[in-house]
Amino acid sequence: MDSWDLLLQVVLLLLWCFLAGSLMAVLRQSPLVGFLIAGMIAGGPGSMQVVGAESAIEGIAELGVALLLFSLGLEFSWQRVMGLGRVNLLCGVLQVVLTIAAFTVGGMGLGLGVSVSVAIGAMLALSSTATVVGVLVDRSLLDSPMGRNSLAVLLVQDMAVVPLALLIPLLGSSSSPREMLPQIVGIVAAGAGVVGALYLALNLLAVRVMRTRSIGQNRELMVLLSVIVGLGATWAAHAAGLSPALGAFVAGMFLGNSPFAFQIRADVASLRIVLVTLFFGSVGLLADPVWMFQNILLVAGLSAGILLTKVLVVAVLFRLAKQQSGTSLGTGLSLCSVGEFAFVLGGQARAENLITELQSNAIVSASIVTLLLTPTVIGWAPRLASWLNGRVYAPLDSGKQADAKEHPCDCLLVGFGPAGRGAGAALQHRAVRVLVVDLGLEGVGAARAAGFQALRADAATGEVLQHVHVERMRLVVITVPGFHDSMSILQQVRRMSPMATVVVRYRY
Repeated sequence: MDSWDLLLQVVLLLLWCFLAGSLMAVLRQSPLVGFLIAGMIAGGPGSMQVVGAESAIEGIAELGVALLLFSLGLEFSWQRVMGLGRVNLLCGVLQVVLTIAAFTVGGMGLGLGVSVSVAIGAMLALSSTATVVGVLVDRSLLDSPMGRNSLAVLLVQDMAVVPLALLIPLLGSSSSPREMLPQIVGIVAAGAGVVGALYLALNLLAVRVMRTRSIGQNRELMVLLSVIVGLGATWAAHAAGLSPALGAFVAGMFLGNSPFAFQIRADVASLRIVLVTLFFGSVGLLADPVWMFQNILLVAGLSAGILLTKVLVVAVLFRLAKQQSGTSLGTGLSLCSVGEFAFVLGGQARAENLITELQSNAIVSASIVTLLLTPTVIGWAPRLASWLNGRVYAPLDSGKQADAKEHPCDCLLVGFGPAGRGAGAALQHRAVRVLVVDLGLEGVGAARAAGFQALRADAATGEVLQHVHVERMRLVVITVPGFHDSMSILQQVRRMSPMATVVVRYRY
């Protein structure tokens, strides 16, 4: 297939995802469900066969997951990751180990061998980072207690991909562990080298380049540099035999300590959306709807067993960690899906002749069912958690309350040049909490020196306005000098926060 044929296949898959996602939006369901269904209908075995080139599309789609993790890493410095709690991270480690153990026991109970059962347990132990994080962000639950718990476990799961990827060949190989030890040591050393190289390259080179006025305030160059960093870290991790998504996340965390993190996140948002959509569509391509229908009882029973096992393991772990019953259950519900890396590990298991085609079809089908149910299940989680914790559920749930604490501002001040500083001086001694957004480092520094919260970002980007929760601002003051930038910000503010009072600086 040449490049033009591949482009056509990508466009067709995106079109099907758009149509199915739009239908889900009308039905008030997550568009992610529509993307999976689009892939199931448009391509793969037993479907309409409108879309082909599954392997090539999957390769492109993996970049979407990497950029999602890169964007997430920008919000989590090493200090904030540790702020998720050592207990939560320990629960993540125990979740992987105990879930593999539970599925291993279940497989052996069904008459499967030990190696096969462990391989299946490794495939099913991980949850879908792309799905869970996407739904939590969409529902403003990422900073809620169950969101923070889920994120800690997901980070551990992403780190566990490397040892699990090493485990599968070991299970299917006749070589002894001692013979494979040099390979394992080599991969660990390569991983340490990649992390060290990323730290030096990003902190000593990329951040300094971004600080220069000619590049730091040039939107096009910043977008290019952001994409280069995100995709470059993804390639480096893959080349070292690590999880590409984990490499992207580490790069994001290194940049998360810089003043450019907020803007970079907004810059890569559009590309990330396209690639993540391709990822979910490509996962749907793996399913065989005809086979699933013919074996519906098997698929339903296996899906129910997976969901119940994963919810119970996570809920019990966090309950033992002294968390409230509702929060523990909500965390379990958030993590009950089977992750995207199950398909990667499944391919390895098939190559090693650990699992049969029937077993592979059953696992893939059940995994896709759990992914389809994830947005709905996470939608139930806050209500169930609030009920069990003895509180009444409100639309502004704990996730949005946590965001409100992070940005407790009544006024958004866009631009901190001469006009912005004048507006800030007028607001400084009033009972108004102010958040300043400015594209320049000088403006951000001046705003913080004046005692305001300040972020370095381009407020003309809808992603930025959404992240600072402009819908909760009572007052928005726009002081940027450019007419088109001012009008762009104004139109988006009017759309997202129609009740806010807006003051706009104009040249004359």
